[in-house]
Amino acid sequence: MSTSPKPVKKVPIHLQSAQNRVYIKNGEIVNHDKSFKADVYIEDGVIKFVGPSSEITIPGGVRTIDASGLMIIPGGIDPHTHMQLPFGGAVAVDDFYHGTKAAVAGGTTMIIDFVLPNKHESMIEAYDKWRSWADPKVCCDYGLHVGITWWSKSVSEEIGILCKELGVNSFKTFMAYKGLYQLNDSDLLDVFERIRQLNGVAMVHAENGDIIAKNTQRLLAEGINGPEGHELSRPEEVEAEAVHRACVLAHQMKTPLFVSGLTSKSSAELVGRARRSGYCVFGETLASSLGRSMSGVPKGDRIYAITSPPIRESAETPRQLMKSLAYDDLQLTGSDNCTFNKEHKALGKGDFTKIPNGVNGVEDRMSLVWEKGVHAGLLDPCRFVAVTSTNAAKIFNIYPQKGRIAVGSDADIVIWNPNATRTISKDTHHHACDFNIFEGMTVHGVCEFVLVRGRICAERGNVRVAEGFGRFIPTPVRPPFVYDIIEGKVQSQPEEQHEEKHNGNVAKRFAELDIQIPVQEPISAMLAGNLAMPAEGSLCSTPSVRGRVDGHRDMQESSFSISEELDRSGVRACIKVKNPPGGKSSGFW
Repeated sequence: MSTSPKPVKKVPIHLQSAQNRVYIKNGEIVNHDKSFKADVYIEDGVIKFVGPSSEITIPGGVRTIDASGLMIIPGGIDPHTHMQLPFGGAVAVDDFYHGTKAAVAGGTTMIIDFVLPNKHESMIEAYDKWRSWADPKVCCDYGLHVGITWWSKSVSEEIGILCKELGVNSFKTFMAYKGLYQLNDSDLLDVFERIRQLNGVAMVHAENGDIIAKNTQRLLAEGINGPEGHELSRPEEVEAEAVHRACVLAHQMKTPLFVSGLTSKSSAELVGRARRSGYCVFGETLASSLGRSMSGVPKGDRIYAITSPPIRESAETPRQLMKSLAYDDLQLTGSDNCTFNKEHKALGKGDFTKIPNGVNGVEDRMSLVWEKGVHAGLLDPCRFVAVTSTNAAKIFNIYPQKGRIAVGSDADIVIWNPNATRTISKDTHHHACDFNIFEGMTVHGVCEFVLVRGRICAERGNVRVAEGFGRFIPTPVRPPFVYDIIEGKVQSQPEEQHEEKHNGNVAKRFAELDIQIPVQEPISAMLAGNLAMPAEGSLCSTPSVRGRVDGHRDMQESSFSISEELDRSGVRACIKVKNPPGGKSSGFW
């Protein structure tokens, strides 16, 4: 008996009252787990259809975009920004309008900024202040982290209100900035314990503030007061020690930990080892550290490149950090966008401790990760989507509303040209600052269109944003991506299959890239200085170095570097682990 194929049932789309209707055809959709050819239909800011053109009937009056030869990717999510932040006697010149306009221009459709209360200031009052700054100005959606800059019973109570009523699930602690934001280990344990009670996510700026303070005092006494003193006061091991300690403290409290703004190979390696030992920890690195090293920066320009932790001297560090993203030792990329003009940086001439920390990054993050990751052959497009968008959405519990091209998701979409190039310059960027840390760099990967909740806000270089169009996006507590690991639950089968598929090919792919898989050595020996940190990072359960897109290995390091951040952090993604936090573990030291 023969059976005839069932006729294709088309999806009719005909809501006459709909606005902002867009149909994207002939493109390749790239999500974090797979890519495929399909069309996308958007209505009222939401994705209504994903599939072949034969299965949808499009009404008249719809804006149609032909994406032939292009990729349709989720809009970027930058988990680490500081818009109009008061710091060091200055205020960051990118306010929430200029900062989010720059974000949209570069393909980022959501930021997560940091509320940083002053010491003894109410967390709730600080939160209200940030909302009053952001709500009238944002051009794209945004969320908020809150910094725990001091600790008391009232702060503990206010954290509960922020979680339960005000849409915040992530809280930043500081192991640096002695006398300003730094918490001691006892307070850190209390904070982590409270965050765990509330099913939130703990974040940390990991540098040993006591060592930094002692080194700073010594350097100034020796007459070393120029910008070179900044990195001398906080070398790599000072970051690595704090990363190790933060992982242990959070693990003791069974608290998920997000380590912000890592800038060194050794710190990235420590995060990877902690994850493989069963710790629920995520690592973020920054656009500035992926795109620049200090080795090529003229001495006269180094004052503009001050960030904490600092951009490292070695020209090899950017590539090593990108490999850590490929291995899944690190899971996220942020910008730590905190811009100051040259006149503000000049406040620290003669005393490096007075240089405002931070520069740009939110506009160039996406292209920079594509150039240094995908085009260089270290990441594939799916991993690119994961580290620039999806992992942040999952960790902060806004997935799949954000971070995915799927029916029902917000229409935050970038139509990406992987082969087009652009040259970064202060003369063409959308920031309010008067220099750009990536000045003169040519990057592959350009946004042809950027849609924010279905509205076309950037089209072939023309940026048309509306002040106040963005919304505050609550980040609910207990993100499953994080807490399923803590509670020992098995990851979904599709993700497991995805991991196994790529693990099967990883050795071959590493050989193609001339990457040597390092021998695993005890972390304690590395911290003690008895062993060199492995130069190539470490193999993990979800490496993603599947291939390049018309790319070539980039063996050149940019020569000019003015740099990036302040001291705040972002968020990263998670992997399947053998032992849940609090359970049996061999340790990572």
